[in-house]
Parts: sequence; C-alpha cells; structure tokens
Amino acid sequence: MTVRHPHGGHGESRDLAVNPVFSREPLRVPRYAMPDGEMEPSTAYQVVHDELMLDGNARQNLATFVSTWAEPEARRLMDECAEKNMIDKDEYPQTAELETRCVHMLARLWHAPDPRDAVGCSTTGSSEAAMLGGLALKRRWQERRRAEGKPTDRPNLVMGINVQVCWEKFADYFEVEARYVPMEGDRYHLTPETAVELCDENTIGVVAVLGSTFDGSYEPVAGIAAALDDLQARTGLDIPVHVDAASGGMIAPFLDPDLTWDFRLPRVASINTSGHKYGLVMPGVGWALWRDRAALPDSLVFHVNYLGGDMPTFALNFSRPGAQVVAQYYNFLRLGFDGYRRVQRTCRDVATRLAAEIARLGPFELITDGGDIPVFAFRVREDIDRFSVFDVSAALRERGWLVPAYTFPKNRTDLAVLRIVVRNGFSHDLADLLLDDLRRVLPRLDKQSEPQRDADDAGGFAHGAETKNPRRPGRG
Repeated sequence: MTVRHPHGGHGESRDLAVNPVFSREPLRVPRYAMPDGEMEPSTAYQVVHDELMLDGNARQNLATFVSTWAEPEARRLMDECAEKNMIDKDEYPQTAELETRCVHMLARLWHAPDPRDAVGCSTTGSSEAAMLGGLALKRRWQERRRAEGKPTDRPNLVMGINVQVCWEKFADYFEVEARYVPMEGDRYHLTPETAVELCDENTIGVVAVLGSTFDGSYEPVAGIAAALDDLQARTGLDIPVHVDAASGGMIAPFLDPDLTWDFRLPRVASINTSGHKYGLVMPGVGWALWRDRAALPDSLVFHVNYLGGDMPTFALNFSRPGAQVVAQYYNFLRLGFDGYRRVQRTCRDVATRLAAEIARLGPFELITDGGDIPVFAFRVREDIDRFSVFDVSAALRERGWLVPAYTFPKNRTDLAVLRIVVRNGFSHDLADLLLDDLRRVLPRLDKQSEPQRDADDAGGFAHGAETKNPRRPGRG
C-alpha cells in the first residue's frame, strides 16, 4: 500500500519540538524518520500521548459500528493476553479451546442443525470472515462444475449495492463478477425478486445482509431463500445463501427470535458476524461459521498438528491477536443470553427514541427508525433549502459528535442522509446531550442563505456506506 504524506514534501523536514519532561532538556524529534538514538520511555510516551489528544472522542463517534466501551475485567483479560498469538494452538491450547467454545456457542445461537458438526473460526473482523464465506462459495461452485465437466472461469456473486465494501474487495481480489442489485425508489436493499433476476448457472451464491450499513435495515433472508428454492424447482439451479450478519447476527437472536434468517433455512450455507461490533468486544475479532462440514470444502482447510491431534484452520491471516477471542468468551460467559438481550434491548430503545425525537425537531425525515439493528438514517426534508446534511454533520463535529453524512449509491445518489449508530455505552443521557446540541445548531443553520457544504466536504467516514462501482467486472 502506498502511503502519502498528508502535508506533501514540505512536512518531511519539520521536526517535533518536545517540551521538557521531568526537567529534562528540550529536544527535537523527527516526524517522518526514525530518530538516531533512544529517548526515555516517559518522553516517548508523552510525545505520542499529546498528539493522540487530537483524535476524536471514541464514545462520541456515532459513525463506527465498532465497540468503544468494555468492562474493566474484559480489558484486564485482554492486557493479560496481549502477547498471545491466535495461530499458536499448541503454545496456547486453552486460548484455542476458548475459540472452539465460542464457535459452538454461535452455532447454537444461529440454530445450526447439529452444532457439534458446524465448523467455524475467529477472524480479525467481519470483513475477513465475509471473504472466507465467499471463498467457500466459489470453491464449492468450482468443484461442482468440474464434476459436471463445465467451465469454471466466469463465477459471479449476487448482492445488493448496499453491501459493505469488503464484498467489492472480495470480488476484485478473488476474480468473481460482482452483480449488484441497484437501489430503486424507496427500496434500499436486496429483495427476493431482484436477487433471482441476476442469478444464472455461474452464480456461486447470493449475499443477504442482516443489518445494512446504509440504513440499519434487515434484508428479507427468508424471502430470498424461498425465491431461490423456487428457482431451483423451476431450473435446477442450486444457489446457496451467505448471510452477512456483521451487526445483525448479534442482535436478531436476542431481540427478534422469531425472525428466520439463520441456519434454520437449509439454503443458508454460511454466516459471518463481527465480535467487535454488537458482539461487544474491542476491535479485532470476527467470526465465520458454516452450517456443516459439507458447506466448507476441505480443499480450503489447512491441517496442522495440535497437541498430537489434527487442528483444521481456515483464515486469510496467520498471526493475529488472541486477546480479543478471550474477551469474546468473557462476554459470552459474563452476560449470557439474558445479559446480551438486555444490552441490545437498551441499544435499540435508545436508537428508536432518539430517532423519534429527531423526527419531531421538524427539519428532518426518517429513512429508518432503529427498529432492526440499533442504527437509523435520516435526511433533511426536501423543502428545507438553507442547509444540507453535510452542514449538520460539520456543525455537530464542533461539539465532538462524529455523525456521518453521505449520499446513497447509484440510482439514489439524490438521497443524502445522516446516520447514527447506537452502541453499548451510548446511553439515553448521551442521546439527550446529542439532541441538545442538534437543537442548538439548527437556528444558526437556518440563518444560512443556502447550504455551505456538499458531499465533497463530507470526509471519508461513512463506515460501510461507501459507493461501489457496479460496472467493475471481476477478472474471472
């Protein structure tokens, strides 16, 4: 990856002027070159600490889905496991055991036909887990096509254009044609009818999203599966579903138990989720699960010796932290089903109340209300012409609130919204403070003669709501 200096060539000659620490003499530290010699640990700490004060307050970051709060005991366990490498199964057998327990817990939570037969693994996040799910779909399709004596050079994957950008990366990196269903009118995600229209004999699978990053809504997984059942009955095409449940996989089981979206649907082959989103772990862990061993081709699995036995592994990364896996197990153990339900219920209650209060302010119109995952999007009413969502986002940033503003993708680029993600730790009290600040800036914005900011001023923190390029073909 090419990293460009943010200030151009002039900045490379500027050194950091460091104030005396504990009566030490002032010194200068190069910003973009390694210093010639050592410095005291406390001095180095102070230099880094002071610069990091310029970061935003993570608790006020309403753009990210990633956990920004954890119990002290979870943090302590992570500190105790900071040096453990997840890949070293034989050196850290109990950490590996905790990973296995988490997989079995998730298999039961997502109604695998036989949780003991379900296979899965931890990953660095839901993006890696999604790519593993996509790879398994591609390999299963290739093996079936080869057995039938058919070509395997033009695989495609069907999904809504609202999918997280990791799916665009998957298609590009692993040479699969991405077939995006565009948004139309008030339809902001995939539907059964639009999914089936793009399927053919080269379709390796359909991705259904349980919690769209654009607006927080669930896609109708059961309806998509039923439409694919009908397609198979009519044409013989047997197309599996992967559920990208990065957020919803840790919401729906607790708050929407009657919603059928998981392994209860025979067509669902695999599911990914993010442990560091609504799994409530600090950044660095995701999970990928397959309904049974047949759903994960053995040709993708590497077998390593583990305590004299066989340990199958399937991941893109090799070395990665074990601390987050330990924290995930701690959360499962600490909260249990009822505890997760209370946490997620509080998040949804905060989201739906905050959405309703914002709608009552007058200038805004809700796109969603936080009733699926605790995420909602809202727009400036069409008859408001003095300010834009981008003006609102910039005004809230003055008080430290990071609320992303962005436009929807192709066919609805006219729709610009603000989105709020409610996570564990964002309380009713903090929601009220956000409302107070929003009420405070609206009179000032209403005095503008016209909007002062547009999409070019929005920055790059849409967090999953980036626009895809529907015309970019896979190279397969």
